[in-house]
Amino acid sequence: MTTAVYPGSFDPITKGHLHILKVGSEVFDKVIIAVANNPQKKGFLSVEERVSLIKESITHLDNVEVDSFEGLTIEYAKKAGAKVLIRGLRAVSDFEYELQLSQANSALCENIRTVFLTTKPKYNFISSSTIKEIYNNGGDISKFVPQPVYDFLMKRR
Repeated sequence: MTTAVYPGSFDPITKGHLHILKVGSEVFDKVIIAVANNPQKKGFLSVEERVSLIKESITHLDNVEVDSFEGLTIEYAKKAGAKVLIRGLRAVSDFEYELQLSQANSALCENIRTVFLTTKPKYNFISSSTIKEIYNNGGDISKFVPQPVYDFLMKRR
């Protein structure tokens, strides 16, 4: 059984993230979507809110679990028994950063591979930062986030 970890801040999770997660769940036996908690950063949503919203958004994916972690992703992946890290690519501009990250992770643990998955072109421009900018300026984010996230943020507004 191959376990993969899909790490990120997911602040908030987007439809692009969910597409990468769906593809990962079709390729690997088990996927853990792992919400990174960086105590030095103030998130848009709390880690608990992100975990809860992701759980509500993935009820259709039977082989996906949601968790959170602090510290190095590679250490979390080792503890989870993962053999693979999933990283999403939206555009060529993502590749250089993601390549460096995967090489650093490989240097820390040669037994865990990084797999890059690309999202659908219609999601290429969507990022959590873009979502926050649109939301904070009163724009409509319904096309970009799963329904549970949209509902939560509209109540918050």
